[in-house]
Amino acid sequence: MGKSKDSKKIKAQQPTLFTPFTLRGITARNRIWMPPMDTYSAFALDGRPGDFHYQHYVSRAMGGFGLIIMEATAVTPDGRISPCDLGLWEDSQIDSYRWIVQGMKDAGAVPAIQLNHAGRKGSTSCFAIRTDSGYVPPELGGWQTVAPSESPFGDLPAPRQLTVDEIHDIVNRFRDAAWRAMEAGFEAIEIHAAHGYLLSEFLDPLVNDRDDEYGGSLENRMRIVLEVADAIRSVIRDDMPLFVRISATDWAEGGWDLDQSIVLAKALKEHGVDLVDVSTGGILPNVTIPTKPGYQEPFSEQIRKKADVPVTAVGLITKPKQAARILAKGEADAVEIGRAALREPYWPLRAGFKLGEPTDLLPYPPQYVRGAWCSAHK
Repeated sequence: MGKSKDSKKIKAQQPTLFTPFTLRGITARNRIWMPPMDTYSAFALDGRPGDFHYQHYVSRAMGGFGLIIMEATAVTPDGRISPCDLGLWEDSQIDSYRWIVQGMKDAGAVPAIQLNHAGRKGSTSCFAIRTDSGYVPPELGGWQTVAPSESPFGDLPAPRQLTVDEIHDIVNRFRDAAWRAMEAGFEAIEIHAAHGYLLSEFLDPLVNDRDDEYGGSLENRMRIVLEVADAIRSVIRDDMPLFVRISATDWAEGGWDLDQSIVLAKALKEHGVDLVDVSTGGILPNVTIPTKPGYQEPFSEQIRKKADVPVTAVGLITKPKQAARILAKGEADAVEIGRAALREPYWPLRAGFKLGEPTDLLPYPPQYVRGAWCSAHK
């Protein structure tokens, strides 16, 4: 009997999807977040967002998402995944973000941005620039990629190995891009250290074969990520939260795994990181990933528990009850709705209805209240 009461008490203490979430000086109105998803839509190849990005992000803010992380935004021109990526590598790009950021704020969402360097997975084609090989050569707007080591990703050309001085410069580029993001009005910064891009390339022992202070031991492989965190914390306001996205495993024997992720998450917390955005994979080609609903939650749960740091869960979360269970079971502090948000910008509002939340407590724009979900929509 006592165990049942304790279980009910613990469950009652767990947040719901619509419980506000505070990190440092920001409070997201709920725990339904939109993760960074590349749209490859900077068609002028100048890194600047445009009308599409305003529509894309502000519509999801109006749809009720509590926090929205703008897609991978390059800290250098050769840090883009494709020539059509967004960027914040120079001051002249700042103004192009302001109206989008303000639009998200006006609609009630916390605007965040993910900063990235693509490393050996850069200069690739997208729907706007297609090549048979998947690589965009310099004559079509591409570039020579760089990485910790010279090993290529799949069939992409081999990258050039970075020097130590170049690594230090990239750390500074992350710092400068974070300052620009703050100037543009973003309220949270995310460092992209997942999915096989540059920072996760340094982390992974199957990719990083350096023999200097940035390779070899786990401490050395983590070094650049911690340096980037320190550099960004040194320029952003104390009340701005800092996130890091990681791949908790590369799904390959002898590679990056959960145990190393827990060590990294503990170190990130000591370096001023407020939340770990837990994903998996993307570091190595041709690995088998057991994708199914819930396949990544065990990783977020373990990192949350063993590193004692707030985390998000992401990946094939599509149904309201599924998302609610993740929070109820303590597997994450917030859930990220990705591809489902592309299909349905107002996913949080429908989720509230499905979960029985009172309409007047849901983040409906006043213009849309008369179209609120109700029993007639079952």
